Amino acid sequence: MNQKKTSPADNRQTSSHHRHEPRNEQDNKGQEGLTHPQAEEVPEPRSHEMNGVDHQGATSKLQEHESADSNHAHMDHEVSSMEHSHMDHEMSGMDHSHMDHEMSGMDHSHMDHEMSGMDHSMHMGNFKQKFWLSLVLAIPIVILSPMMGIELPFQFTFPGSDWVVLILGTILFFYGGQPFLSGAKMELKQKSPAMMTLIAMGITVSYFYSLYAFIANHFLAVPHVMDFFWELATLIVIMLLGHWIEMNAVSNAGNALQKLAELLPKEVIRKNADGSEEQIPLEEVTNKTQLIVRSGDKIPTDGTILEGETTIDESAVTGESRRVPKTIGSTVIGGSVNGNGTITMEVTGTGEDSYLAKVMEMVRKAQADKSRLEALSDKVAKWLFYIALVAGVLAFAVWLFVADLPTALDRMVTVFVIACPHALGLAIPLVVARSTSIAAKNGLLLKNRNALENAHHVDYLILDKTGTLTEGTFTVTGIEATGSLSASEVLAYLAGLEKTANHPIAEGILAQAEKENITAKKATDVQTRTGIGLEGVIDGQKWLIVNQKGLEQLTIQYQGKSLKNYQEQGNTISYLVHDGKVEGIVALGDKVKPEASQFIQKVKDLGITPVMATGDNQEAAQAVADYLGIEAFHAAMLPDDKERLVSDYVKEGKRVVMVGDGINDAPSLARATIGIAIGAGTDVAIDSADVVLTNSEPQDILHFLTLAKKTRRKMIQNLWWGAGYNIFAIPLAAGVLAPIGIILNPAVGAVLMSMSTIIVAINAMTLSIEKSGD
Repeated sequence: MNQKKTSPADNRQTSSHHRHEPRNEQDNKGQEGLTHPQAEEVPEPRSHEMNGVDHQGATSKLQEHESADSNHAHMDHEVSSMEHSHMDHEMSGMDHSHMDHEMSGMDHSHMDHEMSGMDHSMHMGNFKQKFWLSLVLAIPIVILSPMMGIELPFQFTFPGSDWVVLILGTILFFYGGQPFLSGAKMELKQKSPAMMTLIAMGITVSYFYSLYAFIANHFLAVPHVMDFFWELATLIVIMLLGHWIEMNAVSNAGNALQKLAELLPKEVIRKNADGSEEQIPLEEVTNKTQLIVRSGDKIPTDGTILEGETTIDESAVTGESRRVPKTIGSTVIGGSVNGNGTITMEVTGTGEDSYLAKVMEMVRKAQADKSRLEALSDKVAKWLFYIALVAGVLAFAVWLFVADLPTALDRMVTVFVIACPHALGLAIPLVVARSTSIAAKNGLLLKNRNALENAHHVDYLILDKTGTLTEGTFTVTGIEATGSLSASEVLAYLAGLEKTANHPIAEGILAQAEKENITAKKATDVQTRTGIGLEGVIDGQKWLIVNQKGLEQLTIQYQGKSLKNYQEQGNTISYLVHDGKVEGIVALGDKVKPEASQFIQKVKDLGITPVMATGDNQEAAQAVADYLGIEAFHAAMLPDDKERLVSDYVKEGKRVVMVGDGINDAPSLARATIGIAIGAGTDVAIDSADVVLTNSEPQDILHFLTLAKKTRRKMIQNLWWGAGYNIFAIPLAAGVLAPIGIILNPAVGAVLMSMSTIIVAINAMTLSIEKSGD
């Protein structure tokens, strides 16, 4: 292994903290497609069955979460969207629990533009409606009720006004309090009482004690008993308002999926076999269908251009800010926008195989999976229920002893309300929703949410050279025949073997053959030899194209006159081998990206050591490393070599970010603390990576690291705020400051609790990165 700077020392100690077990969240087998469900105006649904028509007629479920995906899976969002210790914070409104969102494949057809936001917007609408109707009911209750026994200079009462308060209070309790009562029922059924149970306990105690007070005052010969209808009304209204605001924040934070769903048109223009044009719904499109896309129209599916030239705006789906020129044979991505030319395309990707469906699935999984900090906040929120329950009972007992029953009940209800771990429950999910939304809109696709936390401190950044630090566009700088073939014949053999290959070197060789009008030899049984090159049969005989490492493995010696000169110039060398001899060599050059030097310097500024690991020869690697100021580099590396390099660092307890192409680098991507697949293009279903960057721009690596650091900082801030609020609020609600005249009633407690939630939400929404599209 060649390097300028030694790799990790031999005295290594295994750090189990960095050993990676197989990641469940990375299992993307059977990824489901995208659906545009028709948003039905059904109030407070229990199960939304959104049926569409799969392109092949087969139905599938896009979003039926298993309990393994989240311990929130059984919570109906309509009754427990606020119960954040059990809520599946997918933030973009996908399957919240018992709601079986049955969606049919990618089903481009029913892709109504409210797809991902439907549930949240519906629940938000429910809370909005409940809030306004409850407010109408609460106003007369507040006007007609004595406020906590305070003597006012005016009193709005009339004969029978007590009955009006009772009737309105009862309606308000069962209507406005329904989400909290139902949520508490679900929590208790799951044997995991938490926020909804606390709120339900508070309003239930308030209502039934007020009911007792009404009966005692009107039908029993007892002294006047003060009711809590005023507190009940204000408490329910404030709680509904807080949840409405919360749902709005949740919806806004996690709108990445909704924006992706809006990228596809509902109708397309099909080109029939006779050349006629026909406008059809998107669900009728199948593979091999020919579509006409005019200037300014959205590309409806993945496909290949058959006729025409244009430029494509892919910013919405890949984050690429520049328009991408396309011509016949070029691939196009569904959801991008056609530029200045009309094209005819053949559909190649529909349903779950489409780029957009895979992106949405990755975003959905990233938002659904739990990070370590979120799991911690859930545990704290659960324990807060028991703390609040004990504190409430103790407060009741103490105040019953030092005061009276109404005062004791007031203190207990206040503790139950103010101690709700609302802010804590939202602390992490809102930040994650915001960060995954920002990431998706900027071409940073998070497959493993823990990557956001792991990236706060990175020791080494291991990068490939080709395509990451260099343009990845190879041009032939020299061809040399070393045997019985001429230079033109060498190029013909090379082109024949590379004709079906899909990598930058192959493109360079084929481009050179086309430039020189050389017909490629017909090669059969062409196979890839991982990390070495290609082998195939031409004219009945086996021929190979290998790199320097492959030449060594074949134990073939070659020392051509011009070889050293090519290598010193930083060229990549490939050898044409036949019958154990080198018949020719081809030298290809690759230009360093203009922004690569600045990128490396910024990586160093972050305190991260950049390491270049490439399969190129020593000279080519050193030329690039010297130019960019990379002190540690490794040349002539096979995928196994890269995996061992990463493993060495990890065993030393170092945090390693591995950047690779997601295919040959799969072992090292999986071994690294964080695996980043860069330049994935349309190949986004890379199982081994934690993060997929849709562009080949080095700056996107910095954007991810910056976003990760900011995300973790926001998580910590919100955790401190949420937990700190409860630590401060519970004693205050219990009345420990009553001796100095500071007493909180349930309504004020509800206001403080809602304010803490709003502060946490606002803090999450301020998360941003300095990049267009944020």
